[in-house]
Amino acid sequence: MLKLTGICVAYGERVVLKDVEFLVRPGDRIGLVGPNGAGKTTLFRVIAGEERPDEGSVSMDPGTVVGYFSQETGEMSGRSALEEVMAGAGRVFKIGLELAELEHRMSNPGSGSLGEAEMERYGELQTQYLQRDGYGLESRAEAVLTGLGIGPDRFREPVERFSGGWKMRIALARILVLEPDLLLMDEPTNHLDVESIVWLEEWLKAFKGDLVMTSHDREFMTRLCSRTAELASGALSMYSGNYDFYLRERDIRRDQLVATYNRQQAMFAKDEEFIERFAARASHASLVQSRIKALEKIDRVVLPPDPKAMSVQFADCPRSGDQVVVLKGLSKSWPSSSGAHEVFSGASGMVKRGDRVALTGINGAGKSTLLKIIAGHAEASSGLATLGGGVRMGYFSQYSSDSLEPGRTVFEEVSERLPKASIGEVKSVLGAFLFSGDDADKRVSVLSGGEKSRVMLACMLAVPVNFLVLDEPTNHLDIRSREILLDALLLFDGAIMIVSHDRFFLRHLANRVFELDRGELKAYEGDYGYYLEKSGREAW
Repeated sequence: MLKLTGICVAYGERVVLKDVEFLVRPGDRIGLVGPNGAGKTTLFRVIAGEERPDEGSVSMDPGTVVGYFSQETGEMSGRSALEEVMAGAGRVFKIGLELAELEHRMSNPGSGSLGEAEMERYGELQTQYLQRDGYGLESRAEAVLTGLGIGPDRFREPVERFSGGWKMRIALARILVLEPDLLLMDEPTNHLDVESIVWLEEWLKAFKGDLVMTSHDREFMTRLCSRTAELASGALSMYSGNYDFYLRERDIRRDQLVATYNRQQAMFAKDEEFIERFAARASHASLVQSRIKALEKIDRVVLPPDPKAMSVQFADCPRSGDQVVVLKGLSKSWPSSSGAHEVFSGASGMVKRGDRVALTGINGAGKSTLLKIIAGHAEASSGLATLGGGVRMGYFSQYSSDSLEPGRTVFEEVSERLPKASIGEVKSVLGAFLFSGDDADKRVSVLSGGEKSRVMLACMLAVPVNFLVLDEPTNHLDIRSREILLDALLLFDGAIMIVSHDRFFLRHLANRVFELDRGELKAYEGDYGYYLEKSGREAW
């Protein structure tokens, strides 16, 4: 069990956590929610012992093992992917190394025989290793790596060769193999594809410890968490239900708070009118003083500020022809040491005006490559991708932010990309994407991943287009921002082709699905639910 009492954390004048009370009971599955910057990561760090609170206490049952997955992978070097994950098991991994050293000496006559004390030590270690299922550690690590999309062909690959996103998966695998008593997870679904998210979901359902997690994936959060903790304006509020329950209950609580606030304000107005009316009359002096003292003793209801949210509006959408893009026999191969590696071949299909096409497929199937070819950012090995008459495309890539100039301010970057817009129009666009005041003067180099994504979306959506090609537009956006973007896309009059790992997003947006499956492009003439049913992936 974990209990936080009166936790306060401030950075200078900015109060992040104020008198936070938090209880994690045995068997809890708690979703931690709140706007970006609310202090969720700070709370995790306090629980994990990585940060000391300015005030308050953290109490935990003796011997509790805490596993904390954060967005920082730390240094990874000198091991293979499999060794790195096994090292995450902590004590059992170290026991295995010591046993291996002793066994090596026992089997090598030249190393000298073990003494009596060493033999006794060997027996103790072996008993502990058996109790902790040490002999199954390697197979568990392999299963976790495979579930997270790193197959046997990469188990022995040095971690230095993996990109940042794949290192995040290795770091996640380390924590899972630890199998802690309390698991803290800060955005575990970032950098995961749908297959890996589904696998992780099933793993966590079977996990025997307690779980506190935050995620921008609404469906993932709803399926796993039976309680919800909201962190906003430094305060933590508990809700005895999943994310959907939290949304309903939060609105009810706010309506009740507003009603109480209005009643209190009406009472104050009445008392203040009485005081002002009779303050100068000696005959009412005692009554006036009594009212003043009573007002001073009342705890005033304070309405928390409404959290900021994006306000996405598209520029006017010019009409295109009925055929937006036609794919004919499209193929793509990459050169490799063993010859050409075929990503997909013979891809044919058509996107029509009004279509909202979800492009799906396992990791590495070529989804991003296909979108790049359609957008003209990559060449096909054979075949054609032909845009229809009057089509004006907006392309968002998960790597679009790499094209931002680090030395420019946000205002300068957007102004450069919208040369015909006035200063007022640029500021209006920036305000809609939460860049107002000093935020518009931030240098691109200091922006977070989410902020860079918002800059790119602002640049793309502010110009008139009728075909949106979107590769992971929801990455780094919080749940509220994703829902606002979803609402805007549902109102968009043009065609959409999108890759996203957010199942809630796809369920509510797509009216057709293209799947890249073993190099072939398959079309499903129905929404995302229809696709899951027909493809046999209902569990997704």
